[in-house]
Amino acid sequence: MINTRSLLLVAIGLFLSGCGTINTVFRSDEVAGHKLKEWKTNCGSIPRVYSGFFYDFCVLDGPPDVSERNPAAPAGIPLMLIDFIPSVVFDTLFLPYTIYRQNVDGNIEIPN
Repeated sequence: MINTRSLLLVAIGLFLSGCGTINTVFRSDEVAGHKLKEWKTNCGSIPRVYSGFFYDFCVLDGPPDVSERNPAAPAGIPLMLIDFIPSVVFDTLFLPYTIYRQNVDGNIEIPN
């Protein structure tokens, strides 16, 4: 039997794996860029400072990804809207690190 704590930990893990800040700060630039390319975003690059917020914004700026289960509803968009607040919070916590990385490495480029 699954207890509530285990279920909560799984939910947090799934939520954080899609978090914009996790995708841009803790993963390589290639992974973040590739994920944004998969979303067919209109962004060419995103800044490292508040990168989670810009990641979510770029996902929303791309064409809707219609799922096979529900062809009328864009998949992922409600989750990205919910992710804005945690991304801004995490982006603020990591601000000293992302300012440093922005100065050293520049923007995160999204491949064509």
